[in-house]
Amino acid sequence: MATISDVARKAGVSTATVSRALNGKSTVDPALVARVRAAAAELGYHPNGLARNLRRQETAVLALIISDVENPFFTSIARGVEDVAQTAGYSVVLCNSDESADKERRYIDVALQERVAGVVLSPTDVSSSIERLRQRGTPVVAVDRPLAESTSDQVLVDTRLAACEATGHLITAGYRRIGCVTGPAGVRTADDRLAGYRDALEAAGVGLRLESRAEYRASGGRQATRELLTESPDALLVANSAMAIGALEALGAAGLRPGRDVGVVAFDDVPWATLIDPPLTVVAQPAYEIGTEAAKLLLARIADPSLPPAATTLGARLIERGSSRRG
Repeated sequence: MATISDVARKAGVSTATVSRALNGKSTVDPALVARVRAAAAELGYHPNGLARNLRRQETAVLALIISDVENPFFTSIARGVEDVAQTAGYSVVLCNSDESADKERRYIDVALQERVAGVVLSPTDVSSSIERLRQRGTPVVAVDRPLAESTSDQVLVDTRLAACEATGHLITAGYRRIGCVTGPAGVRTADDRLAGYRDALEAAGVGLRLESRAEYRASGGRQATRELLTESPDALLVANSAMAIGALEALGAAGLRPGRDVGVVAFDDVPWATLIDPPLTVVAQPAYEIGTEAAKLLLARIADPSLPPAATTLGARLIERGSSRRG
């Protein structure tokens, strides 16, 4: 990694001139500024923002890398992390990996480059590499999805059990051709919710399984629901609120009403869930509490790196509404 000294040598100036040029000081000749910036760009040098902050006695920084900033579940996690961090004197930088392992790696690189005090990460999958963070001694806490490393701090929800209970609710309500709309293979929450769905069917002796996977987005939910409708399901378990939007759109386009024609239960209690007709039955996850617990774990790890690994598993609860009542 290029240093300020490398840039100074490349540009033929002092390190002090490099610092003043890159910080926009008006005392530096514009020609020198251009030369320094060209040298920095050629060498791939980026100033250490956290070091500057610490010299100015500004607050320390945490990085929060989440899977989808448009998903209210993750924005609630972010709010929980920020509330705890701000109280402790830390700022939070929000990064959206967009379910992309490449973007996640790039944000981890940025976190290392800026020397953040710690990272809260919603990993794209269990194999997400945090080795570079470990090598630099940067604390990390996984949220929502576990990491393969058993030594990682993490805050999770028992999502398999929650999916099993939600599917059991549909079975108890009298539905038998129950479909599962879930996320991509390899995403732990998508796999666990599918497994919980299967657990409930097996426990009830229901042999028919109707399953469809797609992206954790409204477009994915719409596509997966359209595929399942060819099998005439009488109920759907939908793996997150973004997919639920697409699923409801697909049902509406087919002239099917939730509850009366097709029972629907979806993960996450979003604000619009009670505004539709009938209101949506949901699996409510404690997203804000996930964020606050993760931030507390991370701050404890920053204060004492020798603490043993901590794994916190929170529960979810089913909120029954009209979309899962046969009418």
